[in-house]
Amino acid sequence: MDTIREKLQITEKNLLEINKFLLNKNNPLINDLFEVIDKYGGINEINRKAKEARQLEGLIDRLERKQPDYVKDLNWLINKRDQEAFISIDEYRKKVLEEKYASTTFDDSFAVTLELSACQYFPFLIVGAQQAIEKAELMPGRIIRVRRMKEQEEDGDLLAMAAAMQIIGASYVETLDTKGTSPGPDGAPVNIHLGGPETITGYFGGVGQPNTFALKWIDEFLYYYTNYGVKQVLNINPGTVLLGYMLYKLGIDNEFKISVYMGNDNPYSCLWTLMTAKLFSRDDGTSPLIGFNLSNAVDNTTLELSAYIRKEFGFEDVVRLEHHIIETIKSIVRQPYDRTEELIELAKRVKNISAKHEGGPVEIDSKREHPTDILDYFRAKDEIIKAGHWEYLKINYLDRHAAVNATAKALTENGISVISAQKLHHH
Repeated sequence: MDTIREKLQITEKNLLEINKFLLNKNNPLINDLFEVIDKYGGINEINRKAKEARQLEGLIDRLERKQPDYVKDLNWLINKRDQEAFISIDEYRKKVLEEKYASTTFDDSFAVTLELSACQYFPFLIVGAQQAIEKAELMPGRIIRVRRMKEQEEDGDLLAMAAAMQIIGASYVETLDTKGTSPGPDGAPVNIHLGGPETITGYFGGVGQPNTFALKWIDEFLYYYTNYGVKQVLNINPGTVLLGYMLYKLGIDNEFKISVYMGNDNPYSCLWTLMTAKLFSRDDGTSPLIGFNLSNAVDNTTLELSAYIRKEFGFEDVVRLEHHIIETIKSIVRQPYDRTEELIELAKRVKNISAKHEGGPVEIDSKREHPTDILDYFRAKDEIIKAGHWEYLKINYLDRHAAVNATAKALTENGISVISAQKLHHH
């Protein structure tokens, strides 16, 4: 078998051919990427602008001019954080474990990140924070956003959330508008294979970024990176994943999370993804692939094998494996869907994972007048308000918040550390 195994070795000749292709000055694929980078002033200028745009004071100053009420909310959040109004991790453990607290030990190297998806609107975050103080609950350590970028740029949510994430100490991901479902100038879908989001939610093999959309996605990312300091975005297509690797290799400090929509549902698809990340990693071993969300269909064996690949490539501390624990009741998977018990077993053996909550606790969410629905992500804010659904979606958000806390409680009861909003829930 060892002789057969050797046939899998990638020859130096083939590696040279790949490098020759990438370094060819007449390569139109690479030259087109360089054109987009040059549009924003080159690599050093892009990173400088992003660093400047990310400054908290600057974000708040800009927000004061656009949506001053949100600044009041941010100041409230800062004050409550500084007053240590949120429950500490030790206090939370005492609350959950009671008399078992003294005898329970925690290994923080296996801590699970509490992830909420999605927080579409800044006011919902504030309502969740108020409840967290009142009920001694945890705020998530990672937040995913799938709201229309241009829409939230206009109403101030983009600035407010960028500032809030720094204030509470959580990582966050935005979802760009360039994803193949947006209409073209004539109002027709750009992707001829899709009729809108209702035709894609069950097919996680690719949302679609056809033809020139991959470069448009890079263009859109660099706009929000340089103007708002948005560093992490959702990535849903093999082409844009590759381009994201290339940006980072060239020196731009971008990061991305691979979405469940990519459909990585077995160890070999994960090998493909992580192998490419390794090929384009920097000399220090880092990669822009920060979060890797596998398909809803994966079991613990696939997650453990993916963790094995990740560790062998030196990415255990770089790439977070993100796993759906709860999903929306409508429009995405068969219900009931609750992977909490599997997570508890997985978290004892696999480091650097996150528990993602897309819906509320099944027994609560399923009985709501308007249960969580993945298609709500694709709706315009004006349409939601006009339909009278704003309060429904706020309840959906609080149900996600409840699911995060239910998972935190289950993990804590099993002696597993959690990562919440780190500037709010200190040790």
